[in-house]
Amino acid sequence: MIFKQLFEPVSSTYTYLLGCEETGAALLIDPVLPTWERDLAEVNKLGLRLAYTLETHIHADHITSAQKLKTEAGSKIAGPALDALPCTEVGIVDGVPFTMGSVELAPIHTPGHTDNHFAYFHDGRLYTGDALLIEACGRTDFQSGDPAALYHSVRGKLFAYDDDTLVYPAHDYEQRRISTVGQEKARNPRLGGERTLEDFVALMNALDLPYPKFIDHALPGNRACGVCPPDVPEHLQAYCVQIADSRQG
Repeated sequence: MIFKQLFEPVSSTYTYLLGCEETGAALLIDPVLPTWERDLAEVNKLGLRLAYTLETHIHADHITSAQKLKTEAGSKIAGPALDALPCTEVGIVDGVPFTMGSVELAPIHTPGHTDNHFAYFHDGRLYTGDALLIEACGRTDFQSGDPAALYHSVRGKLFAYDDDTLVYPAHDYEQRRISTVGQEKARNPRLGGERTLEDFVALMNALDLPYPKFIDHALPGNRACGVCPPDVPEHLQAYCVQIADSRQG
């Protein structure tokens, strides 16, 4: 398998490129709209063709480039079937393998950050989305978030993998790129060690985090698989495709 980790700095998002050497097909997990040209160039540079974009969930902090990549490269849009988005062509179902040539991902329903969140396992790697971050986890205070559900998703499902399983999150804000299940079980301050369900729920409910600054634009944009709403204010334009026209770009 061909593998590459890509980073988008405005939303601190990791996009993952997976390629099948046998068929020449590639997929991108959680691609971000401002970097669609870079991502497609990486696919082409490797001599691959983009077959799919694959989402872990409906994002609140950036807009996916799925629709743009479909227009430019003919790729199909895949995402959780539970979201029932009309623009999604392949619905991901818990436990039903997602196959692209020799690449077969195991979808894992991991609710808690959002109710329909998915992680993916393949070849010793867990792509954990926002459910499990490096020494952290995603928020549970919007989009049907549920701290008890997240606790069971991480400790009951993701922590069930071998300690040497590599953890590739959707974000990191400290320039870290990779962890392992064993490291997160031992060192994650929110979900590791002997943390009880009751303690975790109390911790998450007491965080009192600020309202996500891009959520009101990201959610409608991502429900359309990557449409930048026309009312995005100038100071947030860097999260959209108009990055080149923004003073932030």
